[in-house]
Amino acid sequence: MEEVIELKGVTKCYGSLKAVDNLDLAVRKGEIYGLLGPNGAGKSTTILMMLGLTEPKTGTIKVCNIDSTVNPIEVKRRVGYLPDNVGFYDNQTGLENLIFTAKLNRATWTEARDRALDLLNRVGLIDAANKKVGTYSRGMRQRLGLADVLIKRPEVIILDEPTLGIDPSGVKAFLDLIVQLSREQGLTVLLSSHHLHQVQQVCDRVGIFVNGKLIANGTIPELSKQLFSSEVFTVEAGIAWHELEKPHQLMNDLGKIDGINSVKYEQNRLLIGCSTDKTAAIARTIVRSDIDLTHLYQRQYGLDEIYQRYFEGEQKYV
Repeated sequence: MEEVIELKGVTKCYGSLKAVDNLDLAVRKGEIYGLLGPNGAGKSTTILMMLGLTEPKTGTIKVCNIDSTVNPIEVKRRVGYLPDNVGFYDNQTGLENLIFTAKLNRATWTEARDRALDLLNRVGLIDAANKKVGTYSRGMRQRLGLADVLIKRPEVIILDEPTLGIDPSGVKAFLDLIVQLSREQGLTVLLSSHHLHQVQQVCDRVGIFVNGKLIANGTIPELSKQLFSSEVFTVEAGIAWHELEKPHQLMNDLGKIDGINSVKYEQNRLLIGCSTDKTAAIARTIVRSDIDLTHLYQRQYGLDEIYQRYFEGEQKYV
């Protein structure tokens, strides 16, 4: 698959601080890629280098097959960038701000107005089109920011912590809009964030960034398999067990099933680590015992578990 963003061996230093350390990263055409890491991990510095706003010490960066260091202006023509704090002319309306941006990108006044109205409608701001931006809420400003990014019809959009300060319902609507626009227009999206749930909700692949290094890269199932290869998922079984002792016989029986690697007992439930799907066998075994089964479901590893597992060994990346 075609790679729209490609970084090879990229290092960036500020004095003695190595903000980005020998970074290799590829983002494919049409995907939503999540760059995940704590504040200060190097995510924003990486984005600035992609945009040609700062230069790497070593390595190469290509966006839309254009070298960001050699030809940053051409990269900016093809890339839309939404920072965490969007700047607008507060004394102008949302429509006026968008028309201004479109005209800066060489659209005629008529083209600019048509595009602006269309995007205001798409981002749910058409009713606020003629209101001054100074009256907009944080969520409305971010939606206007997304429209501002899209008005020049970019091939790639880069969103740096785009949901900061937005209420939960606004966050969901904003992320849903990003997915919709990406799928409809074939946009490549790079989403930088430290919010695990949001990244998991919308991203096709994720990269985990720690201390300037990309320490993990792939889909969530791929990362889960890498980290939890012996126990790809856990089956939780609720049991009605009223004795003081653990249900040892049942645990022994479950442990003998091929593909089950661990059985733990916690507060009237069993946590059963499996390398393959053994849900049916687990249900049969419990039903055959004298213990009532109250619930049974698979708990697949999500981004939170993956993230925490990587951070257990964070010091080795310092």
